[in-house]
Amino acid sequence: MAKKKTGRKGYAATQRLRDRDHSKRGGNQKQPENLGSSEDTNNVEAADRGNLLAQRDAYLESLAVLNYRASTIDGRRVDLRRFIQWAQERGIERTEKVTRSMLESYRRHLYRRKKANGKPLSVASQRSMLGAVKLFFQWLCRQSLLEANPASELELPRPEKQLPAQALSVSEVESVLAQPEVDDPLGVRDRAMLELFYSTAIRRTEMTRLALCEFNRERQTLHVRYTKGRKDRVVPVGARAMHWLERYLEQVRPLLEITPDSGALFLTSYGEAFSPEVLGRLVAKYIKNADIGKGGGCHVFRHSCATHLLEGGADIRFIQQLLGHESLETTAIYTEVSIQQLKEVHKRCHPAENTNSQKAK
Repeated sequence: MAKKKTGRKGYAATQRLRDRDHSKRGGNQKQPENLGSSEDTNNVEAADRGNLLAQRDAYLESLAVLNYRASTIDGRRVDLRRFIQWAQERGIERTEKVTRSMLESYRRHLYRRKKANGKPLSVASQRSMLGAVKLFFQWLCRQSLLEANPASELELPRPEKQLPAQALSVSEVESVLAQPEVDDPLGVRDRAMLELFYSTAIRRTEMTRLALCEFNRERQTLHVRYTKGRKDRVVPVGARAMHWLERYLEQVRPLLEITPDSGALFLTSYGEAFSPEVLGRLVAKYIKNADIGKGGGCHVFRHSCATHLLEGGADIRFIQQLLGHESLETTAIYTEVSIQQLKEVHKRCHPAENTNSQKAK
């Protein structure tokens, strides 16, 4: 299918994008939290020790002191914000007014809640929101800010055992990799990112946080930092991914640099590091444009890489190291995803598949 170009696209649009006002830029902009006034969140007096907002801020500060990751703290902030808003709508402003029956009501509220697209919250989302509330009240009791913990017996919804999203076949991966228009500098950058996803199986957030200094050309490796669970790892970069990455670094990145240089490995048209959301939309667009009948985003490449390595005979402990899983049980889920080996065993061992048995009939 021929690809059409209309208007200023690709690298040609870079300067126009850079001239945009920061407030009009999409993707990388964080929305400020709109909950309570500055008096609620700053300079908390002793008289406000029972205030939900004040105690939430103290709790989040304690997580920072304990060296929790910023993303973890932000997630807890969002989950607690939802709960506090729900409580305030019911006239509850203080922690001592929260009861077990109220928390059970909140659990039912999450179960019935619909997202903007009309779909219910996933079980994982419900568990995350309720889990943040349980940890918050647990901390309040440890700090002697609350005499009894109303969330101590609160049950979370049972987790669902789900397989990862369906992996792409090798031919489907190749179709997606072929989508960027590599006659344009931004197409070269996008091809390099897609190749790196497939070669290294790194996560979307890990890709956005890669720094130039973390790519070792001589050793052909990436030093992946700021990972899930704060467990750095070094992963190999395959020959084809190396080709596209070096082409991007030599021909494209200098065109996107601004002063001062952010130091990020991959730069947007604004000369900044990607946000996970923008990168996710970009990859999802290429998967959709490949017209392979499957959707997904960055994580599809992670699943596909692991599945193809397993089907190719790689030891699962190597795959565990590549993916950065702490537990082998987490990696073992890919043995359930990889159907090819099961099909081969089924064909070889099942009586109905035996050629001689079929001839006898």
